[in-house]
Amino acid sequence: MNRKFLHFSFIIFLFSSVALIAQKKDSNTMIFGKTYTKEQVKEMNGVIRCATTEYETFLQKQNPDRMTDAQFEAWLAPFVADAKANKSQNGGIVTIPVVVHVIHNGQAVGTAPNITDNQVISQITVMSQDFRKMSGTPGFNTNAVGADTQIQFELAKVDPNGNPTNGIDRVNLCQASWSTDEIDSKVKPQTIWDPTLYMNMWSVNFTDTSLLGYAQFPSSSGLSGLSSNGGLASTDGVVANYSTFGSVAFDDGTFLLAAPYNRGRTMTHEVGHFLGLRHIWGDTTCGDDYCADTPTAQGANSVCSSPIAGCVAGQFAMTANYMDYTIDTCMNIYTIDQTSRFTAVMNNSPRRASLKTSTKNVAIPLFANDAEIKFENGCNLSPLPCETLPTTFTIKLTNRGTNILSNAIINYTLNGTTQTYNYTGSLAQDKTAIISIPVAASVPSGTITGALTSVNGTTDSRASNNTFSAQFISNGAQNFQFNTVVYKLQRDVYGSETTWDLKNSAGATLFTGGPYTNASSQPLITQTWNLPSNDCYTFTIYDSEDDGICCDYGSGYFSLKSVDGTSTIYEGGSFGSQDVVRFKTSTLSTAESVKPNISIYPNPAQDIINITNVSDRSSYLIYNTAGQIVSSGNIKAGKVYISELVIGNYILKVLDKASEINFKFIKR
Repeated sequence: MNRKFLHFSFIIFLFSSVALIAQKKDSNTMIFGKTYTKEQVKEMNGVIRCATTEYETFLQKQNPDRMTDAQFEAWLAPFVADAKANKSQNGGIVTIPVVVHVIHNGQAVGTAPNITDNQVISQITVMSQDFRKMSGTPGFNTNAVGADTQIQFELAKVDPNGNPTNGIDRVNLCQASWSTDEIDSKVKPQTIWDPTLYMNMWSVNFTDTSLLGYAQFPSSSGLSGLSSNGGLASTDGVVANYSTFGSVAFDDGTFLLAAPYNRGRTMTHEVGHFLGLRHIWGDTTCGDDYCADTPTAQGANSVCSSPIAGCVAGQFAMTANYMDYTIDTCMNIYTIDQTSRFTAVMNNSPRRASLKTSTKNVAIPLFANDAEIKFENGCNLSPLPCETLPTTFTIKLTNRGTNILSNAIINYTLNGTTQTYNYTGSLAQDKTAIISIPVAASVPSGTITGALTSVNGTTDSRASNNTFSAQFISNGAQNFQFNTVVYKLQRDVYGSETTWDLKNSAGATLFTGGPYTNASSQPLITQTWNLPSNDCYTFTIYDSEDDGICCDYGSGYFSLKSVDGTSTIYEGGSFGSQDVVRFKTSTLSTAESVKPNISIYPNPAQDIINITNVSDRSSYLIYNTAGQIVSSGNIKAGKVYISELVIGNYILKVLDKASEINFKFIKR
C-alpha cells in the first residue's frame, strides 16, 4: 500500500478519534459518576430532575460502612410493617426544624443566586402544604390512597449557639457555581448545622445547570458490622438549584424561579428521599419502590397530560406522585404506604428520629435591643497573596431585637491594634447590613476579632452573639531557596479546555500557555523558568469545563519543582475550574542556613499525613478554607492524623524551629 496513503489514513483516524472524544464529552453530562447523554437529558424536559440515586451509589463507594440499598430495605422492612399495623406509632404531628443555607458569591439579596427571605419562606410553606395534604392548597388531593403524612416544617428560631435566628443562613463562599463534588467536599462541611437538630437545606447555583436537586438518604442502625451513621453527618441534607427553591404562587416580584419547576416540588421530592422514599419506578424498569399503593411504573415520567400505562395491565403510573419526575404542577400526592415509610424512618433512623424531638423551631425570649455580629467570608481573603491581607474586611451586622436598629458601635482588633467603627442605619428585625472595615495595606497574616459595645445607645441585652474571631494565614506563599523552576504539564485528552499563566507580585504575566488541542495521547510539556529572586509569584491553571485535568478523561497533572527535582513547590491535577499556587523565591546570604527540605505525602490523604525532614520539636496547625483552625498539635514520628477531619480541602502549617511552611492538602 502507498505509504503516503497510510500516513493520510492515520491522520484522518487520529483527528476523527479526537473529534469523537470531544463530541462525546460535549454531549454528555456526568453527575456523581453517572453519564447522561444529551438525548437522555432532552427526553427529561432538558433537566436532570434528581440525582439522589446517583448520590447514594457515590456515598456507598466512598463509605464502605454505609448500607447497600438491599441491606437498608431489609433493615427498614420490619419497622414499616410495624408502622402499618400500629397507626399510632407516628406520635401525632411532627414538626421538623429547618435551616436554609443560601450559598452565594457576594451578590446582594435578591440577585441570583442570593434569593430573598420570602422566596425561602415560600419553599417551607409549600413543603408543609404538600406533606400535610392541606385543603385549599396545591398539595391537596382526593385520591383514595392520598395521605396526610403528619409531617410539617418550620424555619429554625434558635441557632447552634443558642441565639435567635430566622433559620436563613446566608453564606458567601466566594465562588460563582458549584459542582456536586465541591458541594460535598466544601459547601456542606463548612456550613452545616447539627443534623441531629436541624434539617439542612442548601440553595446553590449548580455548575451543571440541568441539575435540579438531590438529597442524602437516611442512615440506618442495628445491622451487625455497620456503623449507625455511616460517617456522613457532615453532608446530611437536601440540595436544590436556587431557581427551583420556592414557589411562584407567593412571588412578591423578587423571586428568582424558572418554570416549569417553580412551584417548590423539587424540594418536596428531595425531602421525600431524605425521609426514606424511593422513586415510584424503583430506579429500574418496573422496579420496586416498596410501596404497594403506588402502581408499578415502567420508568420516570416527565408529563401528566394523559394517562401513562404502568407495568400491570389496567394500571397507570401515578404521575401526580411527588416521587415521580413530572413538572411541578402535576404533583399533589404522597400515599398511605409512603407515609408508613416516613413513620418507620422518623422513628428509627438515627439523625431522623432526633429531629422529632428537636425544639430548635421554638422561639426563645427576644429582647428590644439585640444585635448579632459575624465575620463575612470575603472573597478577597482566600487564597491570600504573599502573607498580606486585603485593605478591607467584611462584617455582617444583623438585628435580632424587636426595636429598629439605628446605631451600633463595633470595636475590632487586628493583630493587637484596636479600632472603632460606628454604624448608623435602619435595620428591621432579622435584617442584615454588610459593613466594610478598613484595614491598613500589607498587614501580615494573623487574627481579627470584633465586638459590639453598644446597640441603639445602650448595652446589648444578649452578649452571646456580640463577638467574632477569625484566623488568617498565608495561603501557599511558601518561600523557596531557588529561583529556577521546572514546570511540567501533562494534559488530559481535552487540551482545548486548559490554559495557565504565571504572574509576579506586580500582576505582570511572565509565562502563559494554552488552550491546547484535544488528543487521545498528549505529550508532556516541560519548561524551565529563571525567575528574579525575592519576589512572590502566582501560578494559575484553568479548566473551562470545571473538571480539572485528572482523572475522568486521562491522568493529567502539573508540577513546579527545582531543577534537580528534590524540592517540590506543588503538584496537582484534580481541581474544578482552577487551581492557584503562590510561592516566593529568594537567595541565601552567607549567614543563612538552608531550610530542611520538608515535604508531605500522600496528598490527597485519608487518615495520616507523613511529614519528612522535621525535628522532634515540630508542631502543626490545620486550617479549613474559611481560615479557621480545625486541628493542631505536635508532630510525632513525622505523622499528623487527620481521620477526624471531614472530606475537603485544607492547609497544613508546619512549624519547625524558625521555619513556617504551608501545604495545601485534600482530605478524602
